[in-house]
Amino acid sequence: MRVRIALIGGSFNPPHVGHQMLWLYVRETARADRVLIAPADHHPFGKALVGFEERLEMTRLAAAPIAGLEVTDLERVAGGTGRMLLTVKALRASQPDAEIVLVVGADIVPELPKWYRWDELRKQVELLVVGRQGADGEYPVAISCVSSTEVRERLSRGEDVSALIPASVLDYIRARDLYR
Repeated sequence: MRVRIALIGGSFNPPHVGHQMLWLYVRETARADRVLIAPADHHPFGKALVGFEERLEMTRLAAAPIAGLEVTDLERVAGGTGRMLLTVKALRASQPDAEIVLVVGADIVPELPKWYRWDELRKQVELLVVGRQGADGEYPVAISCVSSTEVRERLSRGEDVSALIPASVLDYIRARDLYR
């Protein structure tokens, strides 16, 4: 029997409650044997990110309350370029017979043709598009419109974000004075 792996990539800069809702939704509906969350080492389009190790740890903290999730440094292992095709190839190298379901938010769909060798990637994965409030298209569910950009902006202004990110992630951010 083939293993079905749901792969969720992202910057997670920082991870927020919308990400947690997405992860839980995928775990409960994607019929996956494994749900892998892979923070990007670098953003492929040059977006500024806090360090990979910090985002990896924040993602682990955010994922911890949800059983059945695996946070992985697979993107870094794949070369750290932020190119999902290379991440999928690295996953396939360790799981050659796996069925890989690539999970993306509806807000990302317009960017997909710009992704590195998108046509090749599309042939290697099943695509699962999850609706997001404010994004075009009709989907069975729309996940929260919380955005990491909004969280970072509020943090930089010293505003309260306790309703937007998990407490463990907020504690981590405060202890390291991130996003100021």
